[in-house]
Amino acid sequence: MSGSEGKTVAVVGTGVIGRSWIRVFTRAGLEARVYDLDPARSLAAVAWARASARQDERQGFVPVGGAQEESHRIVPCSSLDEALDGATWVQECGPEDLDIKRRLYRELDERAHPGAILASSTSALDMTRIAEGLAGASRCIVAHPVNPPHVVPVVEVLPGAETAQEVVTATLELLTDVGQSPVLMNRFVPGFLLNRMQAALVREAVSLIGSGVASADAIDAVVRDGLGLRWALMGPFGTGHTNADGGVGDYYRRYGAAYRSLWDDLDPDPDFSDAVIDRIHEGTEAIYGPDATRTLGEWRDRMVRRIRALKVEDPPPSAD
Repeated sequence: MSGSEGKTVAVVGTGVIGRSWIRVFTRAGLEARVYDLDPARSLAAVAWARASARQDERQGFVPVGGAQEESHRIVPCSSLDEALDGATWVQECGPEDLDIKRRLYRELDERAHPGAILASSTSALDMTRIAEGLAGASRCIVAHPVNPPHVVPVVEVLPGAETAQEVVTATLELLTDVGQSPVLMNRFVPGFLLNRMQAALVREAVSLIGSGVASADAIDAVVRDGLGLRWALMGPFGTGHTNADGGVGDYYRRYGAAYRSLWDDLDPDPDFSDAVIDRIHEGTEAIYGPDATRTLGEWRDRMVRRIRALKVEDPPPSAD
């Protein structure tokens, strides 16, 4: 049960991210009022959320009866005003386009209750620019999830230049209450945290393919059966902390020169041509099979949940 249970939120935009946010909120006991400019997409998202909850119940990730409870908390809306009615939190999931975001935020700021927080799922845009000139800029904030947010809990939180501190605090509290893991950023940087670090790894993986160093299977294997096993438990600094008896400081001082040598050797501009992309695609299909994206994604979601459950059962030691 969450401290936000019983509150009303609005999900505006119902693509892959928006439909997953519906699950996050309704699973935590909130009413989700759902709206999209395309009524067919909105209805499809609601149907997906209900089917997803039923599947989770069958697999034991949702208590018996939980899917029906979630379904009752979903309110499809035919207008933006209807969706915003009574909402104390608005999760905006519109297209990743600054001009569109700015127009949408003008509407949200004009129509939403003055006390409602306006949170954006944007994966790349700065809230300072989105909310520039808005009377309610102080209540606007980025809450960028990892896809899909109902499975992966991290949400990157980024205030704009005019975002009020109480909005930052309330955002962190609400996201925690609904079962997510908010991470507060100090300032804007392109790609935020997750996509920026992911892009660095993908850049080198593409370079290794393009330069003929290794196959897609080999590259996936060293992440899947090597780095990823550690990173599922700890980040790069936690991993470094366990790699030397003296901790991460000892580790980086000992291997700092080696890291610098590798950084100097990394390819800043790998070949990302269609030919290289085709090799990556063919190599990946050879691992997982053709037309396996849906079943592979479902397997991924099940395994992520099981790993999360194991981490709850056997948490890491902490300084507390």
